[in-house]
Amino acid sequence: QVQLTESGGGSVQAGGSLKLSCVVTGSVFKTCGMGWFRQFPGKERILISTITRDGLIYQSDDVEGGFTISQVDKNSWFLQMNNLKPEDTAMYFCAADCRLDYGGPWSGAAGLESWGLGTQVTVSS
Repeated sequence: QVQLTESGGGSVQAGGSLKLSCVVTGSVFKTCGMGWFRQFPGKERILISTITRDGLIYQSDDVEGGFTISQVDKNSWFLQMNNLKPEDTAMYFCAADCRLDYGGPWSGAAGLESWGLGTQVTVSS
């Protein structure tokens, strides 16, 4: 079982940037699909982007540009967020799934194996 920890959230003015990080512990010998989601209050988690276990990057059509996922190594990845808008205010979560059939790309949050606790991003106008 892996454990995920996000960092890098915070408050920023519109037009600013933030870089979120996710670090995985507990399963350093596995290759996993990994990704980022965000969640607005009272809503379901929305997929932002995925890095598959094969290293391919998929960007969700549900999130407008300015978000870039990148992988540092098999246990850590980033989400670079540029030109942030107030409507980007949300809780951001990283996810990973090391099971063979869940290596991505993902279509949504349902059924994914491991989640971080989330990091809040607040964008002010």
